[in-house]
Amino acid sequence: MSAMRTDLGLEERFENAGSSADTLLRSGLKLAHMRMIVALDDHGQVSAAAQMLGMSQPAASRMISEMEGILKVALCERLSRGVGLTPYGQVLARRARAILLELREVDREISDLRLGKGGSVFLGAVTAPAIELAVPAIRKMREKNPRLEVNIQVETSAVLARELLASRHDFIIARIPDDLNPRLFESREIGVERACLIVRRGHPLAGCGMVPAERLADYDWVFQPAGSLLRRTMERIFLSRNVPLPERMLSTGSLLLTLVMVAQSDAIAPVSVEVARFIGGENGLAGAIDTLPVEFEIDVQPYSLIKMRNRELSPAAASLYRYIIGEIGQGTI
Repeated sequence: MSAMRTDLGLEERFENAGSSADTLLRSGLKLAHMRMIVALDDHGQVSAAAQMLGMSQPAASRMISEMEGILKVALCERLSRGVGLTPYGQVLARRARAILLELREVDREISDLRLGKGGSVFLGAVTAPAIELAVPAIRKMREKNPRLEVNIQVETSAVLARELLASRHDFIIARIPDDLNPRLFESREIGVERACLIVRRGHPLAGCGMVPAERLADYDWVFQPAGSLLRRTMERIFLSRNVPLPERMLSTGSLLLTLVMVAQSDAIAPVSVEVARFIGGENGLAGAIDTLPVEFEIDVQPYSLIKMRNRELSPAAASLYRYIIGEIGQGTI
């Protein structure tokens, strides 16, 4: 594979381009090249990428060399297991995904029109706005478009932002991680996420009035994975009050497992206020879980409605996007 140049001219050219397809296809690259770089990014092995695209490994290697010859930069580097993309390859893969997404959208929209379907949307959201914004917006949109297909992933912002970059979501309701370039996104801030602590009905701290932070560290805790925003917020609260961090912790990204652990033990868990309202309501867990009153507020960094800059939404996705903005305008959050 060709030697990597020291400048980042290719990356700058792609980043500043207004149209991914125009820029890449004018360079001499073909759609087969786009599929190859995305397959390499997904699988990390030339053999696996070749198998996915239905070609031999030598043919795949020749295609990679052809791409590097056109762009005059190295796109891959050999690792102990398989290959990894260079910074040039990573930029190309991201732009290639955007092109393939647009082609998928064209095919999807034409197919939907031909079959009389209402279109499909791929949405990602953190928990609170998934409950308070996405669900009511989807319900209202389906009243007018009952054939709408919605695919929704509820995850952390770090996961969702990368899924959006990889063109697996139309838009997300989350936060832009600190390690990603905010210029890649178009965002509309919604509001601060408020959180609370939940415990089982009959927990030793229940009925003790406003509980100080000092009394919390002695219990088991169920946290989101390390580095998640809600967990970092709770850690800052403990440290700001000179309270030792809990020693007995279970880390999980599963809300279901969190609720089961809380309901069946003396564990404490931070969740969004919206989640607590739902599980404490008449449709909730039949009184198994209560909100624990504490002497401090748990306010998490604001989240936003986020889409990729210079990437057009499909008609179905754009419609759901507008419905969600309507929910924001009604003061749901």
